[in-house]
Amino acid sequence: MTYEEFFGLTEQPFSNAVDEKFYFKSEQHEKATIRMIHAIDTMKGLAVMIGESGIGKSLLARKIVIDELDDMDIYEAGLLIVVHTDITADWILKKIALQMGVEEPSDNKLMIIKQLFERLIEIHEEGRKAVLLIDEANMLKKKEIMEELRGLLNLEVPGKKLLTIILIGIPELEGNLKSDPALAQRVALKFVLGALKKEEVKKYITHRLTIAGCTKEIFTPDAYENIFTHSKGIPRIINTICDNCLLEGFLLKKQLIDAQLVEDVAIGLGV
Repeated sequence: MTYEEFFGLTEQPFSNAVDEKFYFKSEQHEKATIRMIHAIDTMKGLAVMIGESGIGKSLLARKIVIDELDDMDIYEAGLLIVVHTDITADWILKKIALQMGVEEPSDNKLMIIKQLFERLIEIHEEGRKAVLLIDEANMLKKKEIMEELRGLLNLEVPGKKLLTIILIGIPELEGNLKSDPALAQRVALKFVLGALKKEEVKKYITHRLTIAGCTKEIFTPDAYENIFTHSKGIPRIINTICDNCLLEGFLLKKQLIDAQLVEDVAIGLGV
């Protein structure tokens, strides 16, 4: 028997893999969505979303691209996820071109920019808006990459930017931007995605449990309090604590997770 079967669940509710169906629309996430859509619809050029690790930035970015920017009659939207720091300016230019619909980006940097400009003009003439979200942008550490992003923001027609870029990352991203002061000055909108509030933690946990087929109460009121205390409202830590609580509850044959079990699990995890 698995803990899913023990608690009557159809799947694991607290996996930290990015899965849109588990998206929880907190007050912070809703405000962040409104700010991003505002930046896109008004073609601000450059916007920045900062958030601590595990706060839900990647899930929010994917949710926005899939749900908010899915109308191809209005937007040409792309999501680029940076997975390591050892990338070049040429690499990222080529990836951006592909995201924006350039079919065969050149290996020559100047030609890529030309191709991208022509593609952005096409999008503009179709009456659509081009937007690129770059997740884990804190991994863009090289000054020359920042310079290339600044160059892309200069692609415009009279009175209008051709491309909106939204950089998403941990607070380290702000320091990276300062490596190119001219780019930092172009940030038209910057905001912070914060942790869940105390009253949202129970809603978040029950939301994920419901998606996973839960039909009964599994955590006591004091357990929710303890989870908030140890997680500080950070979704990734909430998930880890809850997942381990369900496993320990299963091993102890406890159908109800109480505050003491949460405490034991949190101490074991070191959170």
